[in-house]
Amino acid sequence: MPSNLLGVLFALTSAAVWGGGDFSGGQATRKSHQYQVLLLAALSGIVVLVISALVRGESLPTGRSVLWGAMAGGAGALGMAALYKALSMGNTASVAPTSAITCAMLPVLFGILTAGLPKPVQLVGFALAFIGIWLLSKTPKAGDKTFREGILLALLSGIGFGGFFIFISMVEKGQIFTPVLIARAVTLVIAFIMLRLNHIPHPGITSNPLALLAGVLDTGGNIFYLLATNFTRLDVAALLSSFYPAGTVILAGLILKEKVSATQWAGMILCLLALILIII
Repeated sequence: MPSNLLGVLFALTSAAVWGGGDFSGGQATRKSHQYQVLLLAALSGIVVLVISALVRGESLPTGRSVLWGAMAGGAGALGMAALYKALSMGNTASVAPTSAITCAMLPVLFGILTAGLPKPVQLVGFALAFIGIWLLSKTPKAGDKTFREGILLALLSGIGFGGFFIFISMVEKGQIFTPVLIARAVTLVIAFIMLRLNHIPHPGITSNPLALLAGVLDTGGNIFYLLATNFTRLDVAALLSSFYPAGTVILAGLILKEKVSATQWAGMILCLLALILIII
């Protein structure tokens, strides 16, 4: 299989897994505070990563990978806490895509600056993808106060996730689990600090199973994204991974019965067309 195509498959897999993780995290935050969910998600992710690193026999990361992994963990903690809180407020079909398009723009611009412009047909695919994600975010509740607060949180989460995309891609090639483990450890520390500063009690390990599931899925998305950056351009990997709102929106429609409009379906179709152009 061509290297670029393998990278595309890894990126799409990360999008699918992240979509489920964000939905689970949003639902978990309806039961617990977002920092409690963040802590539980970090814990379950660390367990998965430690087991995976031991099974693979992966060596300890270099100082450079530790630094980039730690920076990614800080940015990811910001993104997760803001997104979980925004999703818990409702309007999932708008919050998730807004976060996605914000976080996609940063690594795409970074990738273009560092690796140059992609092929013209891929640039067209990029444009269609951004339009598609924007259409996914359209909702008839745009005037609602809660909606506006959710969108502000979504923008903040997008900045955090965009930083994570860039920082985690800078780790040395070949290291998969340990750099993400460093990032998750930093997220765990930040969650502990935020709980103490806000005088919020530490959650019991089994108090919120959805938070644990969110951590496992989010960690899986991180792993597949890092694999994608090893086989294709950063901007391609980041943009395709940012299709995760499609999964979140679909789950919200199936489980929560949130309405998915014709405009949002059109956005999904545009994302599929964009995918074809990016692969070419």
